[in-house]
Amino acid sequence: MRIEIPKDKKFVFEMHIPIRWGDMDMMGHVNNTVYFRYLETIRIEWLSSIGYPPNPSGQGPVIVNAFCNFYRQFEYPGELLAKMFVSGAARTTFETWCTLTSTNHPESVYAEGGATTMWVDFTLKKAAELPLMLKGLVGS
Repeated sequence: MRIEIPKDKKFVFEMHIPIRWGDMDMMGHVNNTVYFRYLETIRIEWLSSIGYPPNPSGQGPVIVNAFCNFYRQFEYPGELLAKMFVSGAARTTFETWCTLTSTNHPESVYAEGGATTMWVDFTLKKAAELPLMLKGLVGS
């Protein structure tokens, strides 16, 4: 089943991610599980860039669900361009979306994915209201 990324989303961040030799599997292409690591990397880098770095003794994001649509294979050596989008801010959750392209072929989407992200108070181990600044950046 293919999940579509919505048209109504807000671009918030992009970054280059090097493809490492160890990202590949025995078939000679980046293993499917590594794509989720790329999605995690851009999500954490974006949150850190806006003042919400990982903080296990405070509040932060927890992924409620995640998906990835695979279109083309990444291979080593190479570098990918990850673009992050957000939408759907609610009281404790928001949606994250990402496209992954090759820096050599930025017009071709190799994969795209997304996640429902819940804001959590890690010490209380329960959902927390999104910080106002984050809610403002994400929009509803």
